[in-house]
Amino acid sequence: MKIVVLGDSLAAGHGLAVDDAFPVKLDKALKAKGIAATIVNAGVSGDTASGGLDRLDWSVAPGTDAVIVELGANDMLRGIDPKVTKAALDKILDRLAARHISVLLAGMKAARNMGTDFARDFDAIYPALASTHPVVFYPFFLDGVATDDKLNQVDGMHPTAAGVDVIVTRILPQVETLIARARAARGT
Repeated sequence: MKIVVLGDSLAAGHGLAVDDAFPVKLDKALKAKGIAATIVNAGVSGDTASGGLDRLDWSVAPGTDAVIVELGANDMLRGIDPKVTKAALDKILDRLAARHISVLLAGMKAARNMGTDFARDFDAIYPALASTHPVVFYPFFLDGVATDDKLNQVDGMHPTAAGVDVIVTRILPQVETLIARARAARGT
C-alpha cells in the first residue's frame, strides 16, 4: 500500500526533525497497528492548492494507491479567493479519481482574523468538496492543535513534534478507512 501525502509545510514537517514530520509519524503509527504501508512525503513548504495541482502528476507517481490531500493553509494565510482554492482542490480530486486513487481530504479552517466573510467562504470549501467527491473526509487537519501554544512552534502555525502526535492520533481512524477503501478498489 503506497500512500502519498500531498501537502504543504504541515506535511513537509517545517521546523521539525525529519522523524517528527507527519508522514513519518503516520507511518510509525500504522506499523504499530500491524498495517503495512509506505507513506511518501510530498509536502512542499509554502505550497498552495494551485501549486499542489501544478505538481500533482509528478508528486503522485504511478503505483500510488491512496493520497492524503492536505492543502489550503497557505491559500488562507495569503487571502487567496476561496473560489480559486476550491477550484484547484476540485481538479486535484477529479484527477485522482480518474486515476482510481483513493483520497482522504484533510480540511483546513480560516483564521478568524481573516474576516467573517472570508472565514465563512473558506471554511465551506472542504465540506462542499467532501459532499461531491467520494473521499474520506477529515474536517480539520489541525484539530486539537491549532491555537494551543504547547502544541505549536513559536510561529503559532506549525505543530511541534507533540502536536504532530495529536494530529496522527486523531486522523488515524480516517487513514485506516482510506486504506480499506484502497484495498477494496484493488481487490486485496
